[in-house]
Amino acid sequence: MHTLKRKSPLRRIVLASAATVSGMVLLLSMKPHSTPGVAVAAPAPSSSASASAGSGESSGSGGPGSSSGSSSPSGSSGSGGSSTTGTKTVTGSSVQTRYGPVQVRITLKNGRITDATAVTYPQDNPRDQQINSYAVPQLNQEVLTAQSANIDTVSGATYTSQGYQQSLQSALDSAKA
Repeated sequence: MHTLKRKSPLRRIVLASAATVSGMVLLLSMKPHSTPGVAVAAPAPSSSASASAGSGESSGSGGPGSSSGSSSPSGSSGSGGSSTTGTKTVTGSSVQTRYGPVQVRITLKNGRITDATAVTYPQDNPRDQQINSYAVPQLNQEVLTAQSANIDTVSGATYTSQGYQQSLQSALDSAKA
């Protein structure tokens, strides 16, 4: 009598164990999502740019070639006016998130935020594009409502939201300086 007969409990145990081990091997062999390539610093806009140039710029200018917040410039201002009068455009530092860099540009008029734009955000794959197509407009609107970096995180876009908040705070700090 063979120990691995058709309806033997030992056969079921061996098959279940083999399936479990195979499943664990496949699960552990999966790689986490990461952006390909080496991060390279993106040039900051020049200080001679007008305030209107910041709001009309394409949001796809970033991508995988940007750097972490520690090695990028802290931002640049559009016009030389003070933060209480005139119009000023400031770009925050690029913040590296798990899925890619996030960078925010704000326009201030008479000390109030009149425009907020994410100039760099993750869009390397269709899932990033899908998530950020609804998250970035919500974050931009939150900034205009809150008038600060104290904004709500968008559900499903936690990493992008956190990077957005950090870059926004960097831009606000640069505007005050």
